[in-house]
Amino acid sequence: MKPIHPKLHRIDHFKKPVQDDYEIILRPETSWIHLELKGIWHYRDLLLLMVWRDFSAKYKQTLLGPLWFLLQPLLMTLVFTVIFGKVAGLPTDGLPPLLFYLCGQLSWNYFAANFNSNSATLVNNAGLFSKVYFPRLIVPISALISNLFTFGIQLALFVGFYFYFKTGPGPALFAASWRALFLPLILVQTALLSLGVGLLMSAITAKYRDLTHVLNLLIQLWMYATPVIIPLSKFPEKWRWVIALNPMTTIVESTRLILLGNGTVYPAHLIDSVIVTLLLLAAGLLAFIKVEKTFVDTV
Repeated sequence: MKPIHPKLHRIDHFKKPVQDDYEIILRPETSWIHLELKGIWHYRDLLLLMVWRDFSAKYKQTLLGPLWFLLQPLLMTLVFTVIFGKVAGLPTDGLPPLLFYLCGQLSWNYFAANFNSNSATLVNNAGLFSKVYFPRLIVPISALISNLFTFGIQLALFVGFYFYFKTGPGPALFAASWRALFLPLILVQTALLSLGVGLLMSAITAKYRDLTHVLNLLIQLWMYATPVIIPLSKFPEKWRWVIALNPMTTIVESTRLILLGNGTVYPAHLIDSVIVTLLLLAAGLLAFIKVEKTFVDTV
């Protein structure tokens, strides 16, 4: 046997092993609530894709596209103005009915859109969840972000009518003030409240599928329990605390106060609204995280 030439018998001891770009490390859960915040940031590209998916799905293959976001609150405002303002004669705290109802629908429509998007997240995305892993909270969070575009369009519609009535021939007994700077805080509370309630309903409907048929009825009843049509000031004072148990009551009245200078907001009601929002958010997160671990196995 001929000896192997030493130049041909070479081992590169300095060559580093090839490593994968991504590593998945499995660890036991040590906290009482596991939000996967790091995972959500890691899948931020998927989050952006989900936002675009939700946004494009709303007006894809439609004639008017995003204009539907303007027509819906405008038509509802006209209906409220005619039926509740002209026919029923319900008061609007001295504000022009058109502005009163438009302003009331701003925060409410954002809440309702998030609720409708997230209240059946597990059921509607069961096929996606069963095929690939990613933090499940990405889906409801993407709905919150995509619905902000709708809110922005409706806010622009409100601003347009605001300046129309402000510069009109009649007296303008309303005015926005520096309090309008708090609008982002109200928007954050609305998003957190809708996320908590949506996740809670999503966990419930995952177990009891027939409840998906009553979600639209639930959101309609909730609207009539919120001062979107009737201002809180017209309720008997001894019963206002009951209406204020609904966290959306303070949100809607606060929106009118900062944008029109007319709204009934008590500090105690504001504190209660924030506390209820945080409690519902915690309950929704707990229920959602508990159910989403085993939901795919029962589909």
